[in-house]
Amino acid sequence: MLLRRTGTVLGAAALGVLTVLAVPAGARAPAVACGGGTSTGRVAVNGCISAERGSAGRFPTREITAHIRARNTGTRGVDVSYEAFFRVVDGGHWEKVGSGRTHVRAGESVGPLEVGSTTRVCGPVKVEIRVHARAAGAAWSGWSPAATKQCQT
Repeated sequence: MLLRRTGTVLGAAALGVLTVLAVPAGARAPAVACGGGTSTGRVAVNGCISAERGSAGRFPTREITAHIRARNTGTRGVDVSYEAFFRVVDGGHWEKVGSGRTHVRAGESVGPLEVGSTTRVCGPVKVEIRVHARAAGAAWSGWSPAATKQCQT
C-alpha cells in the first residue's frame, strides 16, 4: 500500500513538472496556421506552418517551421511517424526539413508538434510545407499542406 501511494505521489509530481514545461515560452511565440487534413488508419493529420521574424545582418529573414497535429479516432493508442517538407512555391523543389515519432492515446490529439525548420532571407514569395504521417501498421497518409507569404507582416 505504501509503495502504491508513493508511486501515485511521484506520478502526480511528474505530471506537474510536465504541465509546467508545456506552458508557452512567451508572447513572442509565432502563430501556427494549419492546413487541410488527411488520414492514415485511424489517425487524422494536419500540416501546420509558422514564420518567425529574424535578421542576417541587415537582411530580414524568416524562420519557417513545419508542425504536425494528429488526432487518434480509435479506441487504442497508436505510434505515429511523420515527415515534413518545405519549398518556395514558384519554381522551388521539395526539401525535407524533419521527421519524428510520437504516441497518440486513444481519442486524443497531439500538437502542433514542431517537425523541422529552415531559415530564409525574405523575398516576395509564397512558401509552403507539407507533412504526411504513418500510424503503426498503416500506409503513409496523403499530403497535408499549409502555406504562408514568407515575409508578410
